[in-house]
Amino acid sequence: MFPGHSKIDANLNTAIDAMLKEAGKEQLLGIVEAGDPVLRQQSMAYTGQLGRRTFHRLVEAMRVTMLDAPGVGLAAPQVGIPLTLAVVEDHVRDDETDPREIAEFPFHAIINPRYEPIGTQTRSFYEGCLSVDGFQAVRRRWLDIDATWLDESGNEHHEKLHGWPARIFQHETDHLHGELYIDKAEIRSLSTGENLDEYWAFEATPNTAAKELGFEL
Repeated sequence: MFPGHSKIDANLNTAIDAMLKEAGKEQLLGIVEAGDPVLRQQSMAYTGQLGRRTFHRLVEAMRVTMLDAPGVGLAAPQVGIPLTLAVVEDHVRDDETDPREIAEFPFHAIINPRYEPIGTQTRSFYEGCLSVDGFQAVRRRWLDIDATWLDESGNEHHEKLHGWPARIFQHETDHLHGELYIDKAEIRSLSTGENLDEYWAFEATPNTAAKELGFEL
């Protein structure tokens, strides 16, 4: 049961059922691109507006779409749905020298998520977004956060997140408040994915890339 449980919104439920039907067996949803108004509005808190079957089908389709993109997070507004729901998932890479402090982040559906910074430390790294496809830019984020969310059954979770998982959680939660990572990115650092790989892939640390690009982090 979700806090503030409301009656099923028949119109919304029907619209999402139609979206899921159109996605077919592949379960691939269309990802909304920057410029669409849904990415710039405050999403509605999820209080049970969808039927149980529709809700779980939506979560699964969002996960399939995220992994296919590929991405490590996907918020409901990115598939055109203004609800405070996102999915996240990432796994440890073979490269142990990665400065982003990547850690295992198993699949979560995060509903009505929120976070508070722990301490004052921040880190700045290149970051991308499935709704701003093909580009990345340096974005400063909190290194440690206290994250809170509800799972698919309405149970509340609290977890301290550090490094890359904390960045993912912040990115997806911000989506639900109408924010894109580029809003607070160092725009001078904006790069296509191809150029990032060629010129900056081994320089995307808080100090080296900043000096090369001409800004302080």
